[in-house]
Amino acid sequence: MPVSERALIARIRERVGAPPDWVHIGIGDDAAVVAPERNALEVLTTDTLVEGVHWDPRFCSAADVGHKSLAVNLSDLAAMGAQPRAALLSLSVRPGWTDADADPFIDSFASLAHEHGLAVVGGNVTASPGPSMISVTLTGFVRPRRILARSGGRPGDDLYVSGTVGAALAGLLYLREHPSLETPQDEGLAACVRRYRRPEPRVRLGLLLGRNRVASACMDLSDGLADAVRGIAAASGTGARVGADLLPVPERAAGLFRDRGQDPAEAAAAGGDDYELLFAVPPRRRRALEAVRRLTRGLPLARIGVLTEEPEIVM
Repeated sequence: MPVSERALIARIRERVGAPPDWVHIGIGDDAAVVAPERNALEVLTTDTLVEGVHWDPRFCSAADVGHKSLAVNLSDLAAMGAQPRAALLSLSVRPGWTDADADPFIDSFASLAHEHGLAVVGGNVTASPGPSMISVTLTGFVRPRRILARSGGRPGDDLYVSGTVGAALAGLLYLREHPSLETPQDEGLAACVRRYRRPEPRVRLGLLLGRNRVASACMDLSDGLADAVRGIAAASGTGARVGADLLPVPERAAGLFRDRGQDPAEAAAAGGDDYELLFAVPPRRRRALEAVRRLTRGLPLARIGVLTEEPEIVM
């Protein structure tokens, strides 16, 4: 049976649980009312996922979409060094959306929200002739002088990237050729598929980089490493030099790119959906970066290049 708008709102309210004390009015009224965080700057972000554009139901489950719709917004807050706080969820769903779609979506969304201490305070639910669309708006907060931006880099700052790059693109390429909700048996490919379906926003890393004033500039890899390098360089008024052999490309992803006649470094740099963080570190903050590295619970941080005085972007 298709799920009604009223039932869908009731399910969301039930699964996200009771709001924290600073939420004066939450789900169910015309608008949410929250108390501001004292002595902090408010950070806001929003993103929309469209069925057939940002996910394909042939190989992305409702649970995958619930996770990803929140993760991509959390990644934006991470890139600003912000602590997640409140979420608005707007669903525009096609006819035929049933309990079997709604429950896994909500459970996955709520699980990631709880993991990051995020209060879901409202949103909107409406029917659509198709395709389905999910819009998420987040608020976060950051203390003055601890906010990260793209524009603070200077020539000589080292460029670092978290995790790996290219895995999500490799996962998407595999899924397009083998459309299925199943996970591949090959563990390397399975890891790439998981990265595409359920990215991990690097919220803890972003908070540490901001609080410890380690990074001079930061940007997430929603549209790929190459785009992020250009973004930081343009905003900072610098160029950049990136070592192709320094890029942390998973071996299985590199093999898939080579099988398709692509250079692994070029493919990984161009591919999106990794949702890692690219950040610049001044030479004087290298020791502070080592302290952050110890606090990131094993998350790899790879130095891949440097910002330059010359305006060119070179790999």
